[in-house]
Amino acid sequence: MDREHADHRRSLLGPGSVPTLLAALLILAGAASKAPPDEPGRGVDVVLITIDTLRADALGSSGDKQAATPVLDRLAAAGRVFSEAHAHNVVTLPSHANILTGLYPYQHGVRDNGGFRLPPSIPTLATLLRDAGYATAAIIGAYPLDSQFGLDRGFELYDDHYPKGSKPTEFIFPERSGEEVVTRALDWWHRQKGRRRFLWVHLFDPHAPYAPPEPFASRFRDAPYLGEVAATDSYLGPLLDPFLDGDEPPALIVVTSDHGEALGAHGEMTHGLFAYEATLKVPLILWGAGVEPGRDGRPARHVDIFPTVLAAAGLATPSGDPGPGRSLLAKPDDEDSGDLYFEALSANLNRGWAPLRGLLRQGRKLLALPLPELYDLAEDPAEMRNLIDEERELAGTLLAALPVESVWPPARGEVSSAEAARLRALGYLTDSAPARARYGPEDDPKRLIDLDRKMHRVIDLYSRGRLEEAVPLARKIVAERPAMPLGQSLLAQALLESGATAEAVRVMERAVEIDAASVGLRRQLGLTLAETGRTGEALAVLRPLASDADPRSLNALALALSEAGRQGDAVAVLEQVLSRDPDNPTAYEELGLVALRLGRWEAARRHSRRALELNDQLPRAWNNLGVALWQLGQGAAALDAWQRAVELDPRLWDALYNLGTRALEHGRPEIARHALEGFVSGAPARRYAADLRRARVLLNRLRRSRQPP
Repeated sequence: MDREHADHRRSLLGPGSVPTLLAALLILAGAASKAPPDEPGRGVDVVLITIDTLRADALGSSGDKQAATPVLDRLAAAGRVFSEAHAHNVVTLPSHANILTGLYPYQHGVRDNGGFRLPPSIPTLATLLRDAGYATAAIIGAYPLDSQFGLDRGFELYDDHYPKGSKPTEFIFPERSGEEVVTRALDWWHRQKGRRRFLWVHLFDPHAPYAPPEPFASRFRDAPYLGEVAATDSYLGPLLDPFLDGDEPPALIVVTSDHGEALGAHGEMTHGLFAYEATLKVPLILWGAGVEPGRDGRPARHVDIFPTVLAAAGLATPSGDPGPGRSLLAKPDDEDSGDLYFEALSANLNRGWAPLRGLLRQGRKLLALPLPELYDLAEDPAEMRNLIDEERELAGTLLAALPVESVWPPARGEVSSAEAARLRALGYLTDSAPARARYGPEDDPKRLIDLDRKMHRVIDLYSRGRLEEAVPLARKIVAERPAMPLGQSLLAQALLESGATAEAVRVMERAVEIDAASVGLRRQLGLTLAETGRTGEALAVLRPLASDADPRSLNALALALSEAGRQGDAVAVLEQVLSRDPDNPTAYEELGLVALRLGRWEAARRHSRRALELNDQLPRAWNNLGVALWQLGQGAAALDAWQRAVELDPRLWDALYNLGTRALEHGRPEIARHALEGFVSGAPARRYAADLRRARVLLNRLRRSRQPP
């Protein structure tokens, strides 16, 4: 019998979805009303371009002589450049929620990349412009802005068509190049000619890991981040040049980034941990209708983009409430020196470290931490001299001015294991950590930067397959901070991937005992128990997690039910998943598995193909499809499916075994030999004992047949 997919390895670093702060619901209720018809720029097309992880100083127009950004430099030269623009968050999802709603994160409730969803009651630029008659579209570059997080409301087209559900145990995440994003954006733009248009284009390319295409890879061999920025700039040419050349009608174009990139500043390599200027300061360029060209040193904020776009469209803010932002198209006034609130909460939410909130007022910047920091940005733009002891009175004033609404902890949902895997691939180490009443100096991220480096090192080693190094380092992390769920998850994940299943179970069970287990780790514990035949215990772990009918927990429960031989119950649960999420590729993949176990080959083929239509990067679905095709007499197609499975995951032992044994039967000895050698060299002995014995017999037979007479 062919090996159907029975590998339930899952990423553990997870918690997932839904916030909501009641105050935000009251701030922005109601529809947009039209502004007077003589308002400048009324009703123009709007193009919003957000470039992920673009530092404020990474453009030629910002003074970087090494930068190669002629397209954006040309836009800056003809438009208005805000040299003191800042984000309010240093990770992707909340920053974009700030831009699209004009609200601070504590008002709309989205505080991190995982476990939050924009509440449906909050208006966005897309909902308001659509209601005003605009055609609306968003073309998204990568997973952190997936439609599941709620930013898709109001968009007639929300194109986030990158592969979903891929390789949940690998640090591989869905994204697509800026070239494809811009091509799709232009296609939509031209098809909507004659309508007022609002287009949001999100390019992800400068995000780590930095791997620019040629010719930028060679040109920026020693500065790959700038190579990614240069490539992104080149992708934007076909979109922006027609406006700059006068071939497109008047429009408002807004270009910014969600946050910057540390590149080693203050010991941080990427972003999300601190909120120094390297990651908090962003580029902001306005061009087109109603925009006076030049450089503008006024403080500018992400929340200002919302009223700016509404002003260009001739619309008032919802219910007449101006919100915290003000239009950047307006003339400067006395309010331009207002406060800027910011936060960096990922380390708190995911690791249990101290939360970071702060305020920027007239060039003085407070970082509210157990070890607080105060900087004079005009005199010290690199933030190297902490003035907290010298200016305690000012620090106290700024601390008292922090919004009372941003009190701790925020409401957070649960991050799915697959969601967490993708976020880890982006460098976001995610897991749920319990809120605490007090944080001391030992919890300050500055004191924990070495631990942060260790965690990233474990991720790097794991991704490279160097598990013999990843496991002991993960043990050190757990020993150093045992109550941190993230460390427990890193260790359990590495142990599972190294084949030490029994020890991984012990680690997960111990984490549960000391209340250091995230929902993702509990889910993995249930799946691993089911895989090892302890199905009764598995179901006891998984049933409570599935009680809220979250599709991800239901998928895990269905797998455990299938392992327990309860195929009918598994089908019922998967049907429940699909009633909530009709395009859930994991549910179809698991339906294919159940059909195989019931001997329903045609159904298995149908479900597996549907999963692969939704995402053709699913190795287990390819394996299941191969089994179904073989049983239906389509041997050559089955071999192709298994080969695709092992290309995607060379450690998918079931697929390797199927390919090796069936290729030999099909007269393809070289394919068989290669697959069987891979299976014998790596498949866990305890789990695959009988299959390993047979594989070795077949390999010996193949080797003897190749010997000369």
